[in-house]
Amino acid sequence: MIFFWGFSFVVVDIAIEFVTPLSIALYRLIISSISLALITFYLNFRRKSQLNNQPKVKIKKASIKRYWSFIILASTTGVAGYLFIIYTAVSYIGPSIPSFTDCLLSPIFITFISIIFFKEKITRNKIIGFVIASFGSYLLITGGNIEILIAQNPNLLGYLFALLSPIFWSSYTIIIKKLKELNMKEGKNDNDIINLSYISYFGCLELFLLVIFRNEFTIFTSNILNPIVLGSAIFLALGPFIIGYYIWNFSFKKFESSNVASFLYIQPFLTLLFSLLFQRNDPITFWNIFGGIIVLVAVFIINFKQVKIKKED
Repeated sequence: MIFFWGFSFVVVDIAIEFVTPLSIALYRLIISSISLALITFYLNFRRKSQLNNQPKVKIKKASIKRYWSFIILASTTGVAGYLFIIYTAVSYIGPSIPSFTDCLLSPIFITFISIIFFKEKITRNKIIGFVIASFGSYLLITGGNIEILIAQNPNLLGYLFALLSPIFWSSYTIIIKKLKELNMKEGKNDNDIINLSYISYFGCLELFLLVIFRNEFTIFTSNILNPIVLGSAIFLALGPFIIGYYIWNFSFKKFESSNVASFLYIQPFLTLLFSLLFQRNDPITFWNIFGGIIVLVAVFIINFKQVKIKKED
């Protein structure tokens, strides 16, 4: 999962030399939606006999509405909105800084949101970690140069979107957690592939509407057979999306939200390595990386007590 996601930022950076961020995101979702539809059909065919022998579970109409609300919110925050924001950030400031902000700040936001929605305890370690993470985030985004955040900077939107992407991903993570709780409460079989399929379908529709709204349909259609773009889209659809999202969603059956987020820590360093190997034009500096390390330390401080308790058990 981490390999696919880490390499995906560099693949996107290569693809946007030929198409817009929205186009490559839509290519990715079309391929993933078709793939998920085939996988779902195959799984349903295999389970058909088993499902016929199982008692049907009656689900309240209110729960059905909540289920589809969660699916649509997940498709907006974790697919359509997230991909548009993170790919746009890559187009402005290269692959490494968006990867660092997305992966290292997401655990911070996830922990913060979990305190609100799941009533996880506020500990001294979490407070200290949040304070340290705030300073690290400043260095991570600015590299110690506050002038990159002034309105005259042509790359300002890229830095702002890089900061916004972990908020979208954290929201998606919490929504998925809520979706699973709803399915368990209603006694409904929680199928990660089915959920991911619906999220992909809605995300594909949302991105298509964005492409039309931004008058990029001609760009989208004219580059659909470009071998580099097509190859990038296939990799992004099958690797980071289907495999990566499935593992991410499935992991919430076994772990808490803040613990699942810890798997993201190594990803930005892989992105930086791939960026160097493929000689991408990456403006990341020592201070950006140092800020990322500070945020990483903050995340470990936030989760230190929790990890210690689990080891004792």
